[in-house]
Amino acid sequence: MRPSTNRQRAIGKALTALLPMAPYADIEKIREMASERDRRELPPSIAVWIATITYVRHEHSSYDALLEDGYDRDAARFFVVDEINETLTRWRATRLLDVEDGE
Repeated sequence: MRPSTNRQRAIGKALTALLPMAPYADIEKIREMASERDRRELPPSIAVWIATITYVRHEHSSYDALLEDGYDRDAARFFVVDEINETLTRWRATRLLDVEDGE
């Protein structure tokens, strides 16, 4: 999918700036999530950040397994911060998740 709107171009630039070494397949899924209707009112960089953390939490961490084991959302999110940051570091992300971040 080629960017065809200013919003899509801005999301693409935000993705490139945040995740310069992320695999293409992951970038495309994050791009889709950042473009979802419920994120349209957010600045592109914020939409990309939220989509990135959500995607990595579910696809590259043990978050869902912790929920299945009975952990509540906040506890599961706390316990996967390091896993998320490991993925972001492999992708040479320009920002990492802070334990105190609300997302």
